[in-house]
Amino acid sequence: MNREDVNLYLVGFMGTGKSTVGRAVARRLGFAVLDSDHEIERQQGRPIAEIFEREGEAAFRAMERAFIERGHPPTRTVVSCGGGLVVQPGMRETLLGLGVVVCLHASVETVLERTRRHHNRPLLEVEDRLARLRALYAAREPIYRRAGSLVLTDGRPLADVVAHVHRVWRREAAEFARAHP
Repeated sequence: MNREDVNLYLVGFMGTGKSTVGRAVARRLGFAVLDSDHEIERQQGRPIAEIFEREGEAAFRAMERAFIERGHPPTRTVVSCGGGLVVQPGMRETLLGLGVVVCLHASVETVLERTRRHHNRPLLEVEDRLARLRALYAAREPIYRRAGSLVLTDGRPLADVVAHVHRVWRREAAEFARAHP
């Protein structure tokens, strides 16, 4: 595989900028961009909140796994992954076998600010969003920190984050291509 063809997977907690950064990095690379949450909604013909409500989180996680394993192009694609995708057992290893994984990171306070107007996040449809965010964040952060190269998004202009992710992708795509000829 050529370095120029290696997929990029953006993982991290909700509200860290995966979708926004994914679109911008894809434009810069000339890659397609897919958001796993949006693709699942499109395939299912209904919003994630409805999937959670009717079928439960486990069913949604199975849909995420299927999308990663066989629902997207194997090359020249930036995939913005849902916040819980990489938390699933074995998904980190699966993603690392498919391309470069970059974890976007932001503080709980930044995540709260970025998600406060959004009501399409089933895991945050609770009375005390901050407490729920802190609990989820505490449980997931160790997994995110091991998922891939970490890029901080707090208080940084989008252009800086995109340039940083691009640099990480260039370096790690070369390593991935050498390991996966």
